[in-house]
Amino acid sequence: MASLRILPAMIAILFYILFYVVADTAVATDAPDYLVQGRVYCDTCRAGFETNATEYMKGAKVRLECKHFGTGVVERAIDGVTDETGTYKIELKDSHVEDICEVVLVESPRPNCAEVQPQRDRARVVLTRDGGICENVRLANPLGYFTDVPLPVCSALLKQFDSADDDE
Repeated sequence: MASLRILPAMIAILFYILFYVVADTAVATDAPDYLVQGRVYCDTCRAGFETNATEYMKGAKVRLECKHFGTGVVERAIDGVTDETGTYKIELKDSHVEDICEVVLVESPRPNCAEVQPQRDRARVVLTRDGGICENVRLANPLGYFTDVPLPVCSALLKQFDSADDDE
């Protein structure tokens, strides 16, 4: 008789476990594990960093490359393109615990702004949850190209940075 009283409780527990396992699996398979997001800009002052005159580039091509830590072999490469705000978003399934992942510049949409900036041609991103980052969105540092000829406003703009250093 006692076993008949326990039966409804066991069925309820079993149903509870099955419901959450199935629900969790359904959610995990639909959504990407990671969303890598960043921006690409044209350094219109050739300053080497973003300024008030910086223009963000629509149509710039980037690539997310994940290389195996030990061998350096590219294990995963996904291409992306920037939108009208210069922002790219690359969705990725699975974790890359043993990989070094970077977003790299591939191609500029503007012939007059296609010189790759040293130190701004790639941005490393962590694509594992082992480092304590819980969110699935990973923000990459901005990537940049130099313009061929700086804008006329750049001289005055860059002098403001010099005068700020003199105040200290």
